[in-house]
Amino acid sequence: MQHSRTSLEEELPAEQAAAAASASDAAQATLAADAAQLRALGYTSKFDRTMSELENFSLGFTYLSPVVGVYSLFAFALAAGGPPMFWSYLFVGIGQLFVCLVFGEVVSQFPISGGLYPWARRLVGKRWAWMAGWVYGWALFVSIAAVATGGAPYVAQLLGFAPTPINTTGLALLMIAIATACNVSGTRLLARVAMFGFSCELIGAVLVGTYLLVFARHQALGAVFNTFGVRSAGGTYLPAFLASSLSAMFCYYGFEACGDVAEETPDASRKIPKAMRMTIYVGGAASMWVCFALIMAVPDMHAVVSGKDADPVTTVLRTAMGSLGLRCVLAVVLVSFISCALSMQAAAGRLLFAYARDEMLVHHRLLSRISPHAHVPVPALAVSGLIPATIALAGLWLANAVATIISFASVGIYIAFQMLVLAALAARLQGWRPAGPFRLGRWGWAVNLTALIYGVGAIINMMWPRNPHDPWYSNYAMIVTTTSVVVLGALYMVLGKPYDRGRAPAGDAHLMGH
Repeated sequence: MQHSRTSLEEELPAEQAAAAASASDAAQATLAADAAQLRALGYTSKFDRTMSELENFSLGFTYLSPVVGVYSLFAFALAAGGPPMFWSYLFVGIGQLFVCLVFGEVVSQFPISGGLYPWARRLVGKRWAWMAGWVYGWALFVSIAAVATGGAPYVAQLLGFAPTPINTTGLALLMIAIATACNVSGTRLLARVAMFGFSCELIGAVLVGTYLLVFARHQALGAVFNTFGVRSAGGTYLPAFLASSLSAMFCYYGFEACGDVAEETPDASRKIPKAMRMTIYVGGAASMWVCFALIMAVPDMHAVVSGKDADPVTTVLRTAMGSLGLRCVLAVVLVSFISCALSMQAAAGRLLFAYARDEMLVHHRLLSRISPHAHVPVPALAVSGLIPATIALAGLWLANAVATIISFASVGIYIAFQMLVLAALAARLQGWRPAGPFRLGRWGWAVNLTALIYGVGAIINMMWPRNPHDPWYSNYAMIVTTTSVVVLGALYMVLGKPYDRGRAPAGDAHLMGH
């Protein structure tokens, strides 16, 4: 008996060692296959390919950030459309899922860091890709500034500061600095912080939402069908509902960040499309849960709808949990805002790197440099922190102008998304047949067309001027800022011809996989 037990104990470590060696061999084989695939696409990579599928999903989730998305615009959405604005999270989520499926099919064949720019480059060509990346990049920069500026008042409450312009601007700059410090430290720290942010945000959203529904519910469950008298100027409800849906539209992007770090994720062609879809599923469900719980816990709905209660989130949390409970929730909110800014900056830095690697930016040698220690593009990430910090800092002197610029954040992302959706459609017309592991097959055309129809409708809804009594520069803020960004980018492209530099492949998707 003793001899048998000893033999078993000797065999177990040997089996474990063999299993570990087999797993290591499989991992090395995957990395070798990833490197070979990237070389076939025309690139070599110095990134640290260590981000797991769960960590990749966490990056997309924290970028989407249910807490940031819902908390930032809850007051606006509820005042604009009343409680039925809750349903916009479902409709927008379904629409963005079609966009996500198109993205997944593209990144599965072209798992290249930088996201929209390199993907559009392979689908259509250099000029279209340059403009798509230009719009996406500026939308990311202002989104980072918007997240930091929007999170600063919550941080001020947590720390006991008065939310003055100087305090909130200083806190916004601090949040951007923390995100930059984490990003330049390497992929491993980025992945760990994203996982921590995901865990805190998801657990916090579930726990806070459950607590509000069980112990602090003031509204009937049917309240999400009650407009509480909200109507548009014409007396109908639909325009008011469409206006309130801007809150959901602000929330439902971030899944593309999973693909921005494609060269840092093993077996990216298979894992990233799945992580993108999980971002929509889990992030959307969490957003709806948070929104529903907050609606149910509003003590005085008429005060919110009329605008008397301008900060219903704080009102709900303080009423339901008291000062101590409010501080605990604000701590989760702080983590959510910082991790959201971190994920956005990671995407922006890799976009700049992708441009620079293809020699399409001034100082491209510097911006394409990857640190031999951190294995990330430190100069590009630093610039991705400096530009949003400058936008946030300008708010001290140009508050109205900065608010106008920040209004471009969401619509710019959506326009860039639709430029890729349109690029995929154009490539299909040229004969492109997706060749990655994730393919939509016979549904590809239908999904692509549906994504385009949804996206164009969403852009029109976001840019539609709804306040005719406001000054023109306020009522048409999104149109003005979007037009300015596109015109400046087009002028620079025509005059400077940055797209003509470098020899990276372009417009060859329809020639591949045949």
